[in-house]
Amino acid sequence: MNGYRAKGLAAWVWTCWKLNLAGAMEFRMSFLMTAGMMMVNNTVWILFWGLYFQRFPVVNGWTLQDVMMMWAVSSGGFGLSAVFFGNAYRLASLVAGGQLDVYLAQPKPVLLHLLVSRMSLSAIGDVLFALILYAMFGELSPWGILRFALALLIAMLIFLFFVVTVQSLAFFIGQAEGIGHQLFQAILAFSTYPTGIFSGWGRLLLFTVIPAGFISYLPIGLLREADLGFTLQALGVSLLLTIIGMGIFQLGLRRYTSGNGIGMRM
Repeated sequence: MNGYRAKGLAAWVWTCWKLNLAGAMEFRMSFLMTAGMMMVNNTVWILFWGLYFQRFPVVNGWTLQDVMMMWAVSSGGFGLSAVFFGNAYRLASLVAGGQLDVYLAQPKPVLLHLLVSRMSLSAIGDVLFALILYAMFGELSPWGILRFALALLIAMLIFLFFVVTVQSLAFFIGQAEGIGHQLFQAILAFSTYPTGIFSGWGRLLLFTVIPAGFISYLPIGLLREADLGFTLQALGVSLLLTIIGMGIFQLGLRRYTSGNGIGMRM
């Protein structure tokens, strides 16, 4: 019975994703421009790092290839989280506006239903950008591709459930859009800088409060060296954040006040 329910739930999630994509493709020009502009924005940063490494070939053990892989993992991990679970980034505003009623009324897991109900168009550009970078600079062997896929999974989970955690603060403090956005920008920004340039309290912060270090170090600890110890730590952190994010959301849901809105969802 549990296997049947899991299969049905997976089919429902897949249907949600297909409908989200179909809705995006209704306005193809807007979709192409939105995704394209995100790729252009990321390319500007890549050109900056390319010029930098022409002058300084190695920075605290980091090479140009390592930085390119850092950008591939970071942009790909964020992109996957926003494409497949786009509502995570608007959770605080939905809570503050009392707009969770429609999800509570459906016989589906509330958090999962909420997360898969929206897709970010611009994030599709991030995913494509990550794949292009990996094709240009990554190890194109089955083992290399498998490690890159694992790195993307870890980065996606860290981004997703860090955001769910901070956005769920809206259940407790009301208007949390500002702090949620600032903390998201912090983890996104720090995940695109080599961890080797940080030390002391800054490095400690990146591996604790804002776990961006576990994302930005993946090109070294997983893709280049396949460090089992670091990989297990990164997997553990992603699992811990998943548990914390789900727990805080469920705890906050008990405090939720309905907005008395009327709406329909699948």
